[in-house]
Amino acid sequence: MKKLSEIISAEPQSDELDDTPDSSAEVELREWHIQAQQHDMRLDRALAELVPEFSRSYLQQLIQAGAVTRLGQALTKASSTVKAGETGVIELRPTPQSQAFTPQAMDLSVVFEDEHLRVIHKPAGLVVHPAPGNWSGTLLNGLLALDAKAANLPRAGIVHRLDKDTSGLMVVARTRQAMDALVHLIAQRNVSRQYLAIVHKPWKRASPLDIDAPIGRDPRNRLRMAVVDLSHQAGKTAKTTVELLAGNESGAFVKCTLHTGRTHQIRVHLASIGHPLLADAVYDGPPAAGMQRQALHAWQLAFTHPITQEKHVWQAALPPDMQAALSAWGLGYNALKDLPQF
Repeated sequence: MKKLSEIISAEPQSDELDDTPDSSAEVELREWHIQAQQHDMRLDRALAELVPEFSRSYLQQLIQAGAVTRLGQALTKASSTVKAGETGVIELRPTPQSQAFTPQAMDLSVVFEDEHLRVIHKPAGLVVHPAPGNWSGTLLNGLLALDAKAANLPRAGIVHRLDKDTSGLMVVARTRQAMDALVHLIAQRNVSRQYLAIVHKPWKRASPLDIDAPIGRDPRNRLRMAVVDLSHQAGKTAKTTVELLAGNESGAFVKCTLHTGRTHQIRVHLASIGHPLLADAVYDGPPAAGMQRQALHAWQLAFTHPITQEKHVWQAALPPDMQAALSAWGLGYNALKDLPQF
């Protein structure tokens, strides 16, 4: 039986999966309390009742990996019995077994599909992949319900991610051939991704502006990313081009083009130059103009289809909350009318 850490690290990774924290941060500690009805039950059976969103086989895996403790001592036998009143802690991690891969029907907006891939318009609030606090109801679960063949693909065909509160376009693979080809396209920077964002403070910088600054884990807060000095901290090179679309004394509406795909890249880069996104609490952007989630939208996605070799450009209209925010700041009409349409 492999150790839990080995199973997690075996999951295929790429830079373009950087849009969520690394697996070492994806841990949820949950207390368990044995009730009268679980008295004298096997440990795995009792936990299956107490943590019903996980399969018994997954819980057995956690037990064998030493992720279930009682009074600080690991319980490593699924067959051991528990007594009423006992308490402990279970360490939950997303593994292939836990993420899985339960199909959940949801109303997904499909912008394009063929036998090889789909382009999805993800709404704000939808988590892309299972993680602590969001073990179900994710885009992955929806893709499994949409297409049973997605279960045969790593991560159900997901090749890049958007943060939970970022809306907009994503491409997902429908075949392994397409998935491998899309991963290669992204790694070679041959997928164009443009975002629209609303930021605090008047824009008094050049436009377009290249922000070429490495990103790594914030050493003072492991839940955040930060611009780092690679000579002293771990991180990866990152580049974003920002173009001013409209602005005034309240703030600015900008278009961002990604040249790399690091975790929270646009959010970190804009905050680092003093222009945090509206309502981005993680990076010190307070709510404003009615925005209650980070004002970031994956507006345009373009690439050459890896199988058919056709060139595609897709766009997703700015969502109502961001349109309303622009109007509240007097930026709406002029900002949107000049965006190129395909």
